[in-house]
Amino acid sequence: MLFKSLLLLSVYAVACYGQSKVPVYVYYESLCPDSARFINEQLYPVAKELKKNLELHLVPFGKSSYTTQGSDVMFTCHHGENECYGNKVHACAIQHIQGNSYQPNISKEDLTLDYVNCLMHRAQLKDGAFPTKRCADEVKIDQWQAIMDCANSTEGSQLLKQHGDVTNKLQSPLKSVPTVAFKQTYDDELQKLSVSSFRHALCKNLSPQPVECLDLPSTGSAINSLGMIVSVVAVLISRLL
Repeated sequence: MLFKSLLLLSVYAVACYGQSKVPVYVYYESLCPDSARFINEQLYPVAKELKKNLELHLVPFGKSSYTTQGSDVMFTCHHGENECYGNKVHACAIQHIQGNSYQPNISKEDLTLDYVNCLMHRAQLKDGAFPTKRCADEVKIDQWQAIMDCANSTEGSQLLKQHGDVTNKLQSPLKSVPTVAFKQTYDDELQKLSVSSFRHALCKNLSPQPVECLDLPSTGSAINSLGMIVSVVAVLISRLL
């Protein structure tokens, strides 16, 4: 009875006083199998479930490098020239995707994540051209032509260079791809946890934790769950006093 009462009170606390939110930077490559596996199987489902607790920053560059000659930017990419193009498509999508008036409940961020998830899945199938338009059709992205034009122009190169600068600021070169950095700070233990269970890593960085985090296996016993709920209730009480 006490457990149920505290659970209801914790839900009330989160609803009334807002939820914690943490910035997460994901550094990845458009043709990297490990990046695709992480985005499709870990990041995407968790980000859809806990989007109110997540400020997601996608950084498509990975272990690439670049050089400049005047205004020209030349890239060398981990999985070859096709990946350089794919990285540009991702960079241009992040820049150009906008919400649709006929889907007012779906934000730019939602559409971008849906599109990137599709690109990562389709690109691994290696069944033809890079899936820029195919994924736009599937996800209902209106800006696919702007994304294509961008990826084939100096705009795409400049956007990818910016992602390279963000990546190099974290690590140059990255130790592994994908890399996940909470609050744009690399932590080796959090990196290992993120790629094995992103949901655990995200919940570990949220305080107070939302109710979606209370059923994790590591909190398996009623005693541990009760402790987490009590911590949420304590936050509520401290704000009321």
